[in-house]
Amino acid sequence: QVQLVESGGGLVQAGGSLRLSCTASGQIGSSHTMGWFRQVPGKHRELLATIFIPTGTIRYEGPVKDRFTISTDSSKNTVFLQMNSLTPEDTALYSCAHRPRGSTTFGFWGQGTQVTVSS
Repeated sequence: QVQLVESGGGLVQAGGSLRLSCTASGQIGSSHTMGWFRQVPGKHRELLATIFIPTGTIRYEGPVKDRFTISTDSSKNTVFLQMNSLTPEDTALYSCAHRPRGSTTFGFWGQGTQVTVSS
């Protein structure tokens, strides 16, 4: 299986920045997609961005594409989410996920890291 561990969340003031990290271990595979999601309690999980490994092909979803940047450090099996110009609407539990090549669904998820943006 694939194990994913996120870090980097915390409390930040509006307008501030955070960089989230997601480190993968286990049966990752040589070709796969990593994604960043966020979820507010009682709401459905929202896809933010994906990056395809090992090519680095990136896709952003919705309005976060102008403020968030996804990247990887392949040598460390780590994917990052740089978040700038944060607003209280960005408050959520942020999770990373792994999707094998050829699959349309993410099968492995991290525990999430909480991001709270104060006004």
